[in-house]
Amino acid sequence: MSPDRLARSLVAPAPGWTTRADAVVVGSGIAGLTAALELRARVPHVLLVTKGALSSGSTVWAQGGIAAVLHPDDTPEAHLHDTLEAGGGLSDPEAAEVLVTEGPQRVHELVARGASFDRADDGGIALTREGGHRADRIAHAGGDATGAEISRALVAQIEAVRHDPGIEVISNALVLDVLTGAPDAAGERPVAGVTLHVRGEGSRDGVGAALAPVVVLATGGVGQVFRSTTNPPGATADGIAAALRAGAVLGDLEFVQFHPTVLWLGAGARGQLPLISEAVRGEGALLLDVNGHRFMPDVHPMAELAPRDVVAHAIVRQMAATSADHVLLDARALGADFLRRRFPGITARLADHGIDWTEEPVPVAPAQHYHSGGVVTDLHGRSSVPGLYAVGEVACTGVHGANRLASNSLLEGLVFAHRAAADVVARFETGELATAPEPVERPGGAALVAAAARSRIQRMTSEGAGPIRTAESLARADTALAEVTTSAHGDVGVVAAPQVAEWETTNIHQVARALVRAAAVRTESRGGHFRADFPDRDPAWERRVTVALEDDGTLTAG
Repeated sequence: MSPDRLARSLVAPAPGWTTRADAVVVGSGIAGLTAALELRARVPHVLLVTKGALSSGSTVWAQGGIAAVLHPDDTPEAHLHDTLEAGGGLSDPEAAEVLVTEGPQRVHELVARGASFDRADDGGIALTREGGHRADRIAHAGGDATGAEISRALVAQIEAVRHDPGIEVISNALVLDVLTGAPDAAGERPVAGVTLHVRGEGSRDGVGAALAPVVVLATGGVGQVFRSTTNPPGATADGIAAALRAGAVLGDLEFVQFHPTVLWLGAGARGQLPLISEAVRGEGALLLDVNGHRFMPDVHPMAELAPRDVVAHAIVRQMAATSADHVLLDARALGADFLRRRFPGITARLADHGIDWTEEPVPVAPAQHYHSGGVVTDLHGRSSVPGLYAVGEVACTGVHGANRLASNSLLEGLVFAHRAAADVVARFETGELATAPEPVERPGGAALVAAAARSRIQRMTSEGAGPIRTAESLARADTALAEVTTSAHGDVGVVAAPQVAEWETTNIHQVARALVRAAAVRTESRGGHFRADFPDRDPAWERRVTVALEDDGTLTAG
């Protein structure tokens, strides 16, 4: 493959087994589990594929909560206002309106499915506030274990119907590629299923194919594309990469949310790092620089409760001004009893690192947290590839625009998974999605990147497309990423063998290239995209940057 092109498939063995389904759902976070539950018994056979155990989706790591209008003094219009303001002028107002108006009902349905949220003294759901919200509308569970509780409830629902003939679960399976059929009259290649690699599943060990006319991607974000992240190790951008190779249009890739307050564990820390929830600042914790100066009131009227991109950029600038590699989060004024009761998980994780935050400030610095971009979808989760849906963080619905409002992520996964499932059901009832086409090989080459290259790819991406970017940094990253060997065979023989670590690293590499290219195109600063060489917002850029692959693998961005 030319360095200027990306492969249209992964190097992998031919499928050794085949199964068929009416819809394949990939992922077991809030979006994937919701989609599977909504589709079960409404289409004949649903296959739920999860990379690890059912409970291993990224949802389990969500601390702060889920945002929804649940208080009589709050309104969908107010939630919409805050969502659009955080989105920096790029949110799709229609998508955001869907989120805030349908959100409350979806949360009540989540409660009906067994999710237990913390309760106020009057018995209603307790609500708190996070950055960017002008009302208390964050429902939480277990203090700071909201995602874990939601995941527990939804997994229990799946387990209760696991033996239902209408649903099948394949765990410990990495989806490799989205299969597509021959081009239709419009030149589009409809979905034909997926290839996947299964570990430890008896006769279904190794690479197989699940054929279906519908694939719903709910694979989460791109955390491991960066050197430091709050995302779990499995967040290797698999869904976005597979969709890109299948011909889907991606959007808003440059808008990466760097969580402002991630526990700083030293300059050598890598991989998943503990985050200190936005809700801590919502309860009144303050940000101080290493000299003890509180700096956020000079930056934004909402101070520590400003949108995350504002806070993250302010921290980076304050770190530079004080020649420090972290700032301090001071929650001591909240009181030891309150901190231990409200944030038991954070308290325990900090204690594991020898920090008692009831007695001392916590060292923090920004790290990659959430990706506002992904597979471009309509209001029903449909991508540009017929039969391919995307829901949750892997999708670009337009809700978040340039920056996600705190705790809107779980809500987006819930609302749009429900909508996607309803759309699939409606299309099955009309016969539109009756059968899967026969898969055919796509034009363009196959790629495999050695797992040993992962840390170098992460470093290039972090240095080139981190919280503060420039044309120079992005060009360096683009050039360096293009030089990564993507062939399984090199001058010295076999470079990489097709296996999980290599497939994940190939996905990381392809998405890194697409993200860096999108960031280079947008010559302004907005939301989660900050260009030091173009520090101001430019009205000419109130549009989406899209990325796609042509048949020959040429990466286009504009």
